[in-house]
Amino acid sequence: MSVLPLTEREIDVTTLIAAVVDPEHGGIATFLGMTRRESGRRAFAAIEYVAYDCLAASEIAVITDDARSRFGATVVIQHRVGMIPVGEASVAIAASAPHRPAAFAACRFAIDELKSRVPIWKRAHFADGTSAWFDDLDGAAPASSTPGPHHA
Repeated sequence: MSVLPLTEREIDVTTLIAAVVDPEHGGIATFLGMTRRESGRRAFAAIEYVAYDCLAASEIAVITDDARSRFGATVVIQHRVGMIPVGEASVAIAASAPHRPAAFAACRFAIDELKSRVPIWKRAHFADGTSAWFDDLDGAAPASSTPGPHHA
């Protein structure tokens, strides 16, 4: 079963799980990244994600191949683009492997690599009606007016 790496639609975790089911695999791990209400700075109404589509899809494929090589796992990753309201998933990963530790490890590897390697940017839409792009991966940097890396 094929899962698109980028989608504007709500993520269907059941579809992701079905894509990694393997009769030789005894463990399936999933991860959902949710749009939260606030970041500690200001209340969000939604997060907007923008991707460099062809490069993002290509890099996601490399990550899933890396996970297969490292953990013997089958992994699918799906990231939403566009506006994601608070309470909805923006990213989902399903990983299956012969044993549970490898499934968990592959899932963790996939989200960590996705966050560090895939060209996807986010823009916070705040409850007060304003918005700003974020260029940091850990939420520590202030918002900026344009997507992508910014250095002082």
